[in-house]
Amino acid sequence: MGYSRGVNDVTDNDTLALVSWRSRPRSFVALMSLYESNFVRLVRLAGRLSELHGEYRSCVTGDCDLRLTVTDRAAYTITCEFTYLLAEAPRVTYPDLTLRIYLDANLAEAQGWAAQHDHPALRELRAAAERELDQRWARNMMLNKWLEYCMDRGHSFRLR
Repeated sequence: MGYSRGVNDVTDNDTLALVSWRSRPRSFVALMSLYESNFVRLVRLAGRLSELHGEYRSCVTGDCDLRLTVTDRAAYTITCEFTYLLAEAPRVTYPDLTLRIYLDANLAEAQGWAAQHDHPALRELRAAAERELDQRWARNMMLNKWLEYCMDRGHSFRLR
């Protein structure tokens, strides 16, 4: 079955995701493992990804609201926007990630982010990523760590 497990085998621990012994850091194979980890974390945050439709919002005390909006659906993929809603007027969104969820492969990829960033750390991360593979690594490492942070803060899109 390859590197991915079935949807029903996804656990709460993405550290159990298998990584090929041939993968090198920042390689394409390792990037696919990162996408798998993103998928597992999204499942923990949002539940059954195959059932996502419309817009979801998570509000927790002491943190910005988090929004997940499905923008496109196909048989095996879902495209969505994932962002914080900052409490500024007018409403500001950061970091405005476009995600592609591959339901058949149990992968989630941060495909794009805002064209320009006002936050210095995001600007620096984007400037350091010159090649396409580097850009994918930067976006997806940020997504992976952000998903973990959001869960640590208590965010969830699951119905309670």
